Amino acid sequence: MEDHFSWAWVESQAAQSIAAWKTCAARSLPVLPRQTRKEQRAHEKAYDQGLRAVEREARRARLNPVERHRAQQRIVALFPGFAAAALGLEAGAIDLLTNSFFPVGTELARWTRSFDPTLSMADTIQACRNAWIACGMQALLGRPMELTPSILAYSLLYPYSDNYLDDPLISTTEKLGFNERFRQRLRGQRMTAGDPREAAVWAMVQMIEEQYPRQHCPQVYESLLAIHRAQGQSLAQLNHGGLLDHSCEADEVLRISCAKGGSSVLADACLAQPWLTPEECQFSFEWGVLLQLGDDLQDVREDLERGSLTLFTRAAAQSEPLDNLVAQLLHFSQHVASRMDNLENGTTVLMDLLRMSWRTLIVMAVAENHTFFSSAFLAELEPCSNFRFGFLRSRNQKLAGRQALYATLFDAFLEAGEGDPGGIPLPAMNREPWPLNSRRQTEDSSSCTAGVISLFCPRTEIYSSQI
Repeated sequence: MEDHFSWAWVESQAAQSIAAWKTCAARSLPVLPRQTRKEQRAHEKAYDQGLRAVEREARRARLNPVERHRAQQRIVALFPGFAAAALGLEAGAIDLLTNSFFPVGTELARWTRSFDPTLSMADTIQACRNAWIACGMQALLGRPMELTPSILAYSLLYPYSDNYLDDPLISTTEKLGFNERFRQRLRGQRMTAGDPREAAVWAMVQMIEEQYPRQHCPQVYESLLAIHRAQGQSLAQLNHGGLLDHSCEADEVLRISCAKGGSSVLADACLAQPWLTPEECQFSFEWGVLLQLGDDLQDVREDLERGSLTLFTRAAAQSEPLDNLVAQLLHFSQHVASRMDNLENGTTVLMDLLRMSWRTLIVMAVAENHTFFSSAFLAELEPCSNFRFGFLRSRNQKLAGRQALYATLFDAFLEAGEGDPGGIPLPAMNREPWPLNSRRQTEDSSSCTAGVISLFCPRTEIYSSQI
């Protein structure tokens, strides 16, 4: 049977993405929506009011089950006003977030709690974010937006496998052994799980197989094998000695990032709609590249510390300001948006929301990592944010001190859904708790807390791949 997404195809798409990326270089900032200081302060006031209201409900949620259910209802009711005043969203976008993306995140989180109570809050939120991408792809491809078994399963493969491979405290030998067994399972080989983590991964693969039989949808498994191979290659970006290898050319670093990010969202697209046109394949691949580069920008400080080589750490380690790379990334986001405009089924509301989310992802990453940029660049970009950069950093610090409170809120929402009928059935398997990997355990608490807010009061940053 014809290979749809062979590794040669992935490399060809990565090369096209690199060519597109290079056309976005050597430019000033693109034209972006701008805010006056007065408008920014109005957004900040609304943000603080919304945050205080959410925290009041989180404290009430500690009292008893009845209060937890009421708190959930009141927080959902708060979101439209908050989104309009603080985020500047219009009614159509608010409706899309509240009635489409929000239920997907809630359903996935509750299913995950039933399947594996040991999975951390951060890991669950990460899985939700991938599911939002896949469900956004459903709508762009003309499909109903819903959490399917395959989208749920693929989203959970991230905390069970991708994060394991990223953990700097796990030996390369262990990672390679797991990666090879995982590859064989993706190829359809039946094998006994060696530990509870493998048992969960095998169960996720089986859920995909049950929705998309291999003989009828081989392209689904080709896309999964493509992201698996790309993830294996990305291990080369890690230097466990903590030093970056500057001999690795920028094009090679970019090729690895493009293959990993592009094949990841390609798999989302295949699970949303297995039969893709060439235009849909190209868009989904470049969307993944955009999100991967956005993720690398968000993680630049952490990646420097652990010796992970990306375009951004490579420049930062050489004391180069990241101004030009971010300007290039913003232009690239507009290039991806032009690809999206050529799709036949996406609504204007969804496409505008996606554009805003991509822009917000990049601008907020600059605000958080401001020390890597020139003061002139920060001054030029800051008016393109709904919030002043100093405000964003101060609120992130505040959220870091509220992690326990938002953990209570997270539990309250999941508890409120206990006993709900229907839904995706749980796979049959024997599970035992195992230690969560250290990287996700020690993840930045402000990011995790912000993720809880976005999970139950979705914001425009829902398409960020970082939690």
